[in-house]
Amino acid sequence: MDSLTINTPAAVKKTRVAFHTLGCKLNFSETASIARDFSEEHYTRVPFEEAADVYVINTCSVTENADKRFKALVAKVLRQNPEAFVAAIGCYAQLQPEALAEVSGVDLVLGASEKFKLTQYLDDLTKKEEGAVHSCAIETVTQYTSSFSTNDRTRAFLKVQDGCDYKCTYCTIPLARGISRSDALENVIENAKNIAAQDIKEIVLTGVNIGDFGKGEFGTKKHQHTFLDLVKALDAVEGISRIRISSIEPNLLKDETIAFVGQSKAFVPHFHVPLQSGSDVILKRMRRRYLSQLYIDRVKAIKKAMPHACIGVDVIVGFPGETEEEFLKSYRFLADLDISYLHVFAYSERPNTAAASMEEVVPLHIRAKRSKMLRGLSVKKRHHFYSTQLGSERVVLFEGENKKGYITGFTDNYVKVRMPWDPSLVNTMHTAVLKTIDEEGFVRIGLL
Repeated sequence: MDSLTINTPAAVKKTRVAFHTLGCKLNFSETASIARDFSEEHYTRVPFEEAADVYVINTCSVTENADKRFKALVAKVLRQNPEAFVAAIGCYAQLQPEALAEVSGVDLVLGASEKFKLTQYLDDLTKKEEGAVHSCAIETVTQYTSSFSTNDRTRAFLKVQDGCDYKCTYCTIPLARGISRSDALENVIENAKNIAAQDIKEIVLTGVNIGDFGKGEFGTKKHQHTFLDLVKALDAVEGISRIRISSIEPNLLKDETIAFVGQSKAFVPHFHVPLQSGSDVILKRMRRRYLSQLYIDRVKAIKKAMPHACIGVDVIVGFPGETEEEFLKSYRFLADLDISYLHVFAYSERPNTAAASMEEVVPLHIRAKRSKMLRGLSVKKRHHFYSTQLGSERVVLFEGENKKGYITGFTDNYVKVRMPWDPSLVNTMHTAVLKTIDEEGFVRIGLL
């Protein structure tokens, strides 16, 4: 990111700022937008590993041991600069503001709305004896704030929606982010055009529940537009080579959307569709809004429209009441599905959720064992999917990092490839033949 500096004494006193983001793509998009505010206030952005005057940590409530990770980051930055001003924002800051404020070295904790006004709280950057908390009740958070990231030359994360009205029994996100609300369609398109103007090749759509797009678009619960409206409008934006849907609930992924993506010029054949369990008993305990048969139907619809599509799945193991029988039912369900990889999460109790007080708690060592089994299944699924793509020609977008003498990239359908490092390939797209799977799980290619 380009930064501005000015040479007045007030500006050069405390100018260096560094950011660290935990969690999801949505957090990354919001960190980037907040960082642009700092640039406008004449701060200079530096890497998080360097000495800075202000450190901003964007927290996550989903990651395990969130408090331990946060404390470790605070200790790290204070070793780099003991006088640094430390601010905490994000989901964990909304859910547990006092706990974060009590961490030694933390000066400021901002909630879900306040984080977007971070620079307004930085008139005095001297260290505080105890952290100040500015956080409103989540019920009052109804305003939508646009965000998108452009730090990565290859792709941008574009936020289109925030919050969630679902009541899944394990999830704290509604408590951390509030009700479902959307950006105005016109504003999303304008942000996409801004991204395109910076020679970024790929946009990843992000949000808490992006399939709910349109709700709260103009401060009303009514849907002004649908997710399909959004997809069609973005597909018409010039200058963006690829658009990727990050994650969408199976009950909100409609056949019409699948059909449109199948013939789209920009949207890629890659879907990430949370399942959480292949057992209907557990899905009901989780209060998910579908059962396993609907998920089967979604996978079949995707594969019928796009046989080469990549399908990723989120799964939670060890949820209360998940007996060995229910777990094996879920395992077999996933093994039989035509999917490409899994993101596996061991269930973790979260305060103020219905699941935290449920009986039939699964012991931690059983959760770990089941996680290991599903991660092993994921390796097999990914290898099988990659093997079905060998011999095909796909367009590869190359990344910007030299990884042990290799340049890596992704095909449109999310096959990770690599070849010997060539800096001229960075942020370029080339048609390639997928040849072999190497010992580290990458696909070796030949450029055409």
